[in-house]
Amino acid sequence: MSRRTGRADLPLHGGRVPHWLAARMQRLGRVVAEAIVLEFGRDELLRRLADPFWFQAFGAVMGMDWHSSGITTSVVGALKRGLAPAAEELGLWVCGGRGRHSRRTPAELLAVAERTGLDGTELARTSRLVAKVDSAAVQDGYQLYLHAFFVTADGRWAVVQQGMNDRRRQARRYHWLSEGVRNFVEEPHAAIEGRFRGVIVNLTDRRADRSRHGQLELLARGPDLVLAALRRHGLPWRAATRGAAALQPQPAQASLPHLRMPARHELCPSDVELRRLRGTLAAAADAGPRDFTELLLRPGVGPRTVQALAFVAELLYGAPCRFRDPARFALAHGGKDGHPFPVPLQVLDRTIVTLRGALERARLGQRERLEALRRLDAQARRLEAVAEGPGLAEHLRRERAASPSYGGRTVAGPVGSAPQPGSPAPVSSMPPSASPPRRAIPPATAAPARARSARPARNPAARDR
Repeated sequence: MSRRTGRADLPLHGGRVPHWLAARMQRLGRVVAEAIVLEFGRDELLRRLADPFWFQAFGAVMGMDWHSSGITTSVVGALKRGLAPAAEELGLWVCGGRGRHSRRTPAELLAVAERTGLDGTELARTSRLVAKVDSAAVQDGYQLYLHAFFVTADGRWAVVQQGMNDRRRQARRYHWLSEGVRNFVEEPHAAIEGRFRGVIVNLTDRRADRSRHGQLELLARGPDLVLAALRRHGLPWRAATRGAAALQPQPAQASLPHLRMPARHELCPSDVELRRLRGTLAAAADAGPRDFTELLLRPGVGPRTVQALAFVAELLYGAPCRFRDPARFALAHGGKDGHPFPVPLQVLDRTIVTLRGALERARLGQRERLEALRRLDAQARRLEAVAEGPGLAEHLRRERAASPSYGGRTVAGPVGSAPQPGSPAPVSSMPPSASPPRRAIPPATAAPARARSARPARNPAARDR
């Protein structure tokens, strides 16, 4: 049987990912996926995509809103666009997506089957079955609007799909993995994420086997028997449906791991494992000036880029238990809404270039740079028990103060051109397409700003990211 890894609460957010971030997410998503395939194989990438905690950490490290349902849409879109040119080489295809793209999944799977020799009809049937189970067999009040099917050249697959509940402003993400699936109607999920709202009609539970068989018998005997029973008990159809939900026991579900993503934008100490954060920062500080920078031989790679790479290294080489606080990975590249801090574009670009260089050299048999990433992750784990440092609030204060020197940007524009988190008008309240308001510069700050603009670009931080 397939395994369930838990569920999580995801606040439902609208809007679009700005182009400046979407393009970078596409490049970072591709290089991370390629590195996992190179190091561990395609099956391991599918397993990670089927892990809701790793998936959320993956989106957070890309600069998306660390707690939002939008991570699902943006990560799926970034992987579909980013991996398309390398699909034949990797033997991995991403089909489907959000809205109308989800309805194209069967046709896209048939096209993949023509190129690979897989059974396209069976893959398309699997896609429809997966969607049906989570929309009909698991009646939890969430309407599916996203369906992504990841399939490899040898026919293995993973599915990530998401439903929304508009009234509750919540989303629920479902994860599937072909590894171990023997029966689509009996506990087939790898994971289900979403806010726990009481009892659910879950006809995929193994204890619902008699109920499934009973429904087949009722269907075979025609609708008259069902209608007669409803009239006999004086129950309208909607009331009977609610009553059926109340009769379904779900004690086992409550014991599964549960990732709760709050509705607030602010990152709080309770959202991260502080000892892990300190271990990561200490490892980056220790490796940055000496071994790591010189080994990578990349101009401009300094302590801040090494810090971001340390989070990415954990994403690549960390064990599943390392992702129980996915919000921590937002500290690599911030978030587009300004939380926990604006996206440092120059750091994000340097991270992508450094990873791409390490990957290309590894393909030629020169693994030193990837091995440096592995050592960086191992060093962070060793330092967790002894590392000391500032608390989360102080770390975020420093990041926000340094944001202009790293090319910090939010959906409202570059840092300094719009209100930032902590000011009366949060950046997340502005639509991505809106232009940031012009603000008068106080006289006390105008002179330094002119002085900086007139000075040649000799800031050491510009070379040391």
